[in-house]
Amino acid sequence: MTDTDNALQQFTFKAETKQLLNILIHSLYKDREVFLRELLSNASDALNRLRFEMVTNQNVLDSTAELSIHIKTDKDTRIITIQDTGIGMNRDEVIENLGTIAQSGARKFLDATKDQKVDLTQVIGQFGVGFYSVFMVAEWVRVTSHSFDPQAEAVSWYATGDDNYQIGKAEMSERGTRVEIKLKEDAAEFAEEYRLKNIIHKHSDYIGFPIYMGDGQETVNKQTSLWRTSRQVVTDEQYKEFYRQTTLDFEDPLSHIHISTDAPVQLYALLYISSKAERGMFSLRKEDGLKLYSRNILIDEYNKDLLPEYLRFVQGVVDSEDLPLNVSRETVQSSGLMPKLKKVLTNQVIRELESLAKNNAEKYQIFWQEFGAYLKQGIASAPMETENINPLLRFKTNQHPEAWSSLDEYISRMQEGQKEIYYIVGEDPRSVLRSPHLDYFHSQGTEVLLLTDPMDSFMLMGLRKFKDLELKNVSQADVDTMQKPKEEAEAVKIPDADFNSLVDLFKQVLGERVTDVRASSRLYQSVARLADADGTVNADLQRVYRYLGKEYEIPKKILELNPAHAVLKNLLKLEAGTELQNIIIEQIYDSALLVEGLHPDPSSMASRVQQIIEAALEKHSG
Repeated sequence: MTDTDNALQQFTFKAETKQLLNILIHSLYKDREVFLRELLSNASDALNRLRFEMVTNQNVLDSTAELSIHIKTDKDTRIITIQDTGIGMNRDEVIENLGTIAQSGARKFLDATKDQKVDLTQVIGQFGVGFYSVFMVAEWVRVTSHSFDPQAEAVSWYATGDDNYQIGKAEMSERGTRVEIKLKEDAAEFAEEYRLKNIIHKHSDYIGFPIYMGDGQETVNKQTSLWRTSRQVVTDEQYKEFYRQTTLDFEDPLSHIHISTDAPVQLYALLYISSKAERGMFSLRKEDGLKLYSRNILIDEYNKDLLPEYLRFVQGVVDSEDLPLNVSRETVQSSGLMPKLKKVLTNQVIRELESLAKNNAEKYQIFWQEFGAYLKQGIASAPMETENINPLLRFKTNQHPEAWSSLDEYISRMQEGQKEIYYIVGEDPRSVLRSPHLDYFHSQGTEVLLLTDPMDSFMLMGLRKFKDLELKNVSQADVDTMQKPKEEAEAVKIPDADFNSLVDLFKQVLGERVTDVRASSRLYQSVARLADADGTVNADLQRVYRYLGKEYEIPKKILELNPAHAVLKNLLKLEAGTELQNIIIEQIYDSALLVEGLHPDPSSMASRVQQIIEAALEKHSG
């Protein structure tokens, strides 16, 4: 299609864009006011980009013009005009930004519309479709823009929400973007200044540029960045509202940290700990990382160098006047400033978590259940920081399986003479309590940490000691088996000769699947347990290899038997070498594998269990 210098050129929206516009225009929404939030957010972004551009480029159109946003309304014509003095757009940029929608964003938005429980007005801006929310209230929209480049020409974009949009040259001498909206009749309320002011106070109060209304020069928004506002004058509700604006998470955060300091670095920061680890599909924050500003100029949307990786769940804003305005990641790193900022921020976050744990156990429990795995990862990956992290760890134990305990609390309950912190690693909290490795510890009333999170095995690589007490896996701990409970001490063992013949039978049936079969002095309730032979890889490391999916063969184990257990005594009464005796031996071994989480195919036991049940019922009925 040819285009003359003055004619409008018509384009057709892509299929997904048309589908999206149809949803926005014809669906019923509880609250259409979000269109203003989206347009003001776009204007703020344009102003931020212009301010950053001017740091290194003085050849900018209207270089002395105030960075601001102006809103005018005409109730008679139902027309709203929103104009910024930001970076502006040229023709190609208008087509790119307004004529198309990122395919992935549009698709995700369209998928979200299938969920009837979702209020789409709260999530429009998440998928690059924020501008198009204007069609919820508009009969038509005209965007006129002039790029910051003095050589560029002004351009206009016009659409009614139908299949097409038009682009042409425009008369506009000043830099920035003007959005004119012809409101639908049922959206006439938005031509009232008081209505727009209320929306601004609700959604856009802390935009860092003045928003002017009508012909006056009085700003509608607070404008001052909340993170630069004195803590003494900021209310809890303002902290929560700022969090909602920046994340679109409408659940209150667990905690906020407001920092203002001049030493060792000049720093303003407002950080948040969310109430949930999972980033919702509608979250404004698409990646981990903090917003980094230099003197109120956004220089990095997702900075990952300001906190250690194990604190990447923290969200918020960091602003430092010590950062050079011509900042780049490389120059900041080489300046040595980032490590200083990181140290201050990390200490503040750790201090806040310590305070939360001490003063609000209920909130800290929520935090631990959502973010505990991050701290465990920190111990595995940052061993130099374990001293800070260790007091924040929480565990369930065999004696308190429903409650969370710190390592300090565990130590306060240790038995007299206990010189190690005991733990057991398992697949889940319920099955691990039935582990034969706990027999001795149950009998002695010794408390054991229950480690059933996959990350626990990695954590143990860095957590070997706490306050000079070594952590010891119960499966490998040296214990005084002479200290037995009375009822166990009186248990009658199988005579040595008979037990030796039983051991030979186990070895014959199991063959090379085990390295040895022997008596255990630490089994009381359980029939058998699997132990590692001397010189094999540490049991905790074995589990790490499994989780990493490495090509690694789990070493063969030693099968230890309880010489006083009734199952083994009755096993001896069966005729030697019978099928029933053999399948019971197989089942004892497979059960031990299952408890350890090592059985390659648990379902394979089903037919054998059925045989044992049939034999038991046959004997009973006979």
